[in-house]
Amino acid sequence: MLTERVHTAKGNLTTTKIIDYAIFFKLRLSSLVLFSAFAGYVLAADTIIWAQLGFLMLGGFLVTASSNGFNQVIEKDLDKLMERTKDRPVATGRMSVMEGIMVAFIAGSIGLFILFYFLNPLTGFLGLLALVLYVGVYTPLKRISSVAVFVGAIPGALPPMLGWVAATGTFGMEAGLLFAVQFFWQFPHFWAIAWKCDEDYRKAGFHLLPSREGKGASSAFQIMIYALVLIPISLTPLMFNISGYMAAGVALVAGIWFLSATVKLFRSRSDKDATRVMFISFAYLPIVFIAFIIDKI
Repeated sequence: MLTERVHTAKGNLTTTKIIDYAIFFKLRLSSLVLFSAFAGYVLAADTIIWAQLGFLMLGGFLVTASSNGFNQVIEKDLDKLMERTKDRPVATGRMSVMEGIMVAFIAGSIGLFILFYFLNPLTGFLGLLALVLYVGVYTPLKRISSVAVFVGAIPGALPPMLGWVAATGTFGMEAGLLFAVQFFWQFPHFWAIAWKCDEDYRKAGFHLLPSREGKGASSAFQIMIYALVLIPISLTPLMFNISGYMAAGVALVAGIWFLSATVKLFRSRSDKDATRVMFISFAYLPIVFIAFIIDKI
């Protein structure tokens, strides 16, 4: 019986540790980053080199995991103040600060090595840029100004560019257009989340909505404007032969769907409609990028 209890305790401890690392690395967010990098690679590559794609996925995941980990170490005391983050492993003490730093450092170092050595220097540079901007600029800026959202949108939009550069070894207009689609998408996406979590964010001193008034007409208007701008941006891949008319049609319909949700938010300024914008934003990017990929095939 004693042996069984010891094994059960060890099993529970192992399961808890795995869950803690999943939270520390923000696996759900990382999966979206990896999908965007995958889409950029497939759109750029004439022939898929599976080893190359595998290194991109592994290196990209580790760099993203490192960014998320460092973010939680830096904000551990702020995470304790918010309902949505108070159970994170570093905030609760289940993971020590030193362990968090070491794990994030090792993950980032290995990830960058993979991107630089097994792919190409430009891919490695973009990975390093994303890590530095997210950890060194976006994270501390969140308590100072809503400009943090603009800064955070840069590393957030790099994954499809990372995939393109990994496949070609060069940066060009095509990579920039994919970056632009994901860059402009992030504003209505993130501001919808910030709207929904505004009270929680304010507990930690974060003012991330675009207007100081918070959940008001000005913030809702800016969410709507960025969703509107996203529509022509999403059609530019057609002009540069990255995708065809089918993908452009899908992007147009998805963009109108997204925009209509933000118009409804502007009219109602309700948390319910902000939540709807948030969920539509989660669907929008995979739908559009999958359409780009299918159109190329």
